[in-house]
Amino acid sequence: MRDRFWERFDLDELTSQEWEALCDGCGQCCLLKFQDEQSGDLAVLNVACELLDIGSCRCGDYANRFDKVPDCTQLSPQRVEEFRWLPRSCAYRRIAEGRKLAGWHPLIAGGPERMHRKGISVRSFAVSQREVPEEQLEDHIIAILPIDG
Repeated sequence: MRDRFWERFDLDELTSQEWEALCDGCGQCCLLKFQDEQSGDLAVLNVACELLDIGSCRCGDYANRFDKVPDCTQLSPQRVEEFRWLPRSCAYRRIAEGRKLAGWHPLIAGGPERMHRKGISVRSFAVSQREVPEEQLEDHIIAILPIDG
């Protein structure tokens, strides 16, 4: 990867390896979400996709995630503006908005532990989708995000 690529190149100029490395590994994009069809608001749950390894906040089968979870969201430089629900801490959102990476980001801090200690990741509160019956999902809503259509 190119040295400090996140400061020197636009998102659409990154290699696929650089794009993947930009992910801070917080797991927030792997939390289940429901969108209200009338308002467009997004309900975020503390329930993580069945493939998320909550301890590491990484996908347990990243290469096959779209086969195993057909509604898995593909983040890409071309679509980053569509994902207004990404947390303000997200590296993709930060760079897209012209902001710098946070000091806890693994590319800056040398690994993910600082991010986990600061409570940025879902490690401390997420539960696996495997543990929550579908009829109880609404009980796990932790935020309602207004999404301007």
